Amino acid sequence: MALVGCVLYSEGMATEHWEEFTDGLDGEDLAKIRAFRDFCQTLPDVEERIHSADVTYARKRSFTSADIKSHYLEIGIELQRTVTNPKPRTSFSTSKKVIMHRYSLRQLEDFDGSIRDLIIEAAETVGPGTR
Repeated sequence: MALVGCVLYSEGMATEHWEEFTDGLDGEDLAKIRAFRDFCQTLPDVEERIHSADVTYARKRSFTSADIKSHYLEIGIELQRTVTNPKPRTSFSTSKKVIMHRYSLRQLEDFDGSIRDLIIEAAETVGPGTR
């Protein structure tokens, strides 16, 4: 089962929501968002939440999300520190302890180890419920 929005759905329904979310994406854009999804699904104890605008991963608290805009993989990663490398497109506080970092990745290769490491850090530090 997968958590989608605030409702628990069976795998079949999660697949339907994923297909609706990705409907209309070309092959390259689909590969980008799938790479993000496939990676996040390997993290332990995460819930997938598919919305009309993005796909989000959470433990007790969401820690990363992504969507495709203008052929860019737009990723948000919430961390307890400010990151300068890799340099985010923008960053801003979402609480007293948490900073959202936004990345716009043009190529699939840009979803590399440094971005994945930040997502792992977010899952371990923000995901458990830090406010």
